[in-house]
Amino acid sequence: MAGVDGRSMMARRFREITSGIETDLGGDLTEAQRQLLARAATLACWCEERETELAKGEPFDAAEYATISNALRRLLTDLGLGRHSKDVTPDLHSYINGHANV
Repeated sequence: MAGVDGRSMMARRFREITSGIETDLGGDLTEAQRQLLARAATLACWCEERETELAKGEPFDAAEYATISNALRRLLTDLGLGRHSKDVTPDLHSYINGHANV
């Protein structure tokens, strides 16, 4: 995001969302996943701004909010809504072979 102050509340929230979802997906995302994740984080930030405006009693366009929420849901579904564990241990065969030389 060239030209954006990365210290702003919205930039920090964008990073929090992308980091959280990337962790949920097990890390090591493909470029396509990163692109979908960036779009999803942008829409999530947009929705959060509208929710804040609603809470303050400001005008709220429910149809626009529903459209963006559904687009966000589709992106998140494409990415995978479930948490994926990161494989940090070798399989048994690799483990035995690695320790056989010790």
